Amino acid sequence: MEKIAAIQVLDVPVHPYSMNDAVAYLDQKIQAQQPSFVVTANAEIIMMCQDDAEYKNILTNIADLVLPDGAGTVWAGRKLGHHVPERVAGFDLFNRLLNLAAGKGYKVFFFGAAPGIAEAAREKAEILYPGVDVVGCRDGYFSDCDNTAIIEAINNSGAQILFLALGAPKQEKWLQAHLRELKPYITMGIGGSFDVLAGKMERAPLWMQKYSLEWLFRLYKQPRRCIRMLALPKFVIKVICSK
Repeated sequence: MEKIAAIQVLDVPVHPYSMNDAVAYLDQKIQAQQPSFVVTANAEIIMMCQDDAEYKNILTNIADLVLPDGAGTVWAGRKLGHHVPERVAGFDLFNRLLNLAAGKGYKVFFFGAAPGIAEAAREKAEILYPGVDVVGCRDGYFSDCDNTAIIEAINNSGAQILFLALGAPKQEKWLQAHLRELKPYITMGIGGSFDVLAGKMERAPLWMQKYSLEWLFRLYKQPRRCIRMLALPKFVIKVICSK
């Protein structure tokens, strides 16, 4: 499968894959033993890139696959005249890759979130995806002096897929800093996905997901996000002006 060319959304590359094609592409990468650093980019992440040159460089020059996570990114791509088949939500891709790992025997490592959350997510994954092999868990509370031990634990586990839940942009910056040392083929930041899988954080109802209202549900559940949500109208305005 040839890699789909990226489109540009506010000078950030986005690869307009469908969910099925993204999973197939990453499966191919594992089989070929080739690395793929995956970012799922919603409007908030794209706006972070406007003010954070280091983060923008990671998405532009370091990441292998930047996927359209969020209705805002899909809308922007289409508004700018590109074909963007669908949203590839980070949590949904995380689950699809767990299902793929269970079916093909790929080994997985969970790194991030509060103490005990990764382990709880592993227990739920083992119920949802019988046969999935989560070969290691590590919480996201660490200092720089722990990095060597963390990388050794990941590499020694034999994991082919690494899910990192530190939140953006910390998770992508950590991956970029240690990419050459890490042995898993697929490395992917997944934000709060361990919390959701473990049942510690509630996801929006399906009808809200269908109508692209997950942002509203998150704001209802986490009012402190209101400042971060101000990025959304700014994103819309910048996309319209860029067109």
